[in-house]
Amino acid sequence: QVQLVESGGGLVQAGGSLRLSCAASGRTFSNAVMGWFRQASGKDREFVASITWSGGNRDHADSVKGRFTISRYNGMLYLQMNSLKPEDTAVYYCASRSSRSALSRSPIDYTYWGQGTQVTVSS
Repeated sequence: QVQLVESGGGLVQAGGSLRLSCAASGRTFSNAVMGWFRQASGKDREFVASITWSGGNRDHADSVKGRFTISRYNGMLYLQMNSLKPEDTAVYYCASRSSRSALSRSPIDYTYWGQGTQVTVSS
């Protein structure tokens, strides 16, 4: 079993920055792919970014490309968020895909999820 705990969310003004962290514990050797998703109030869960550990391959959604950067190091998953916009406001979740090592943008492909951390960007 894998446990994921997010932190680093908060309130920030438009144009500001935040760094989200996700602590992974348990059977982390099975976490071939990890990702970040977000869910705004009244909307579906949306892909943000994903990363493979062994190959260092990364994928970012078009809506955040050039502003957000996913990284992974020493059992921790990170999301550096720069140039934040009000439309980035959402609960951000980290997730783990244990079944396969291919990058995916679909939340259904991810097995384990954290509890989420709130990011609010004011205008």
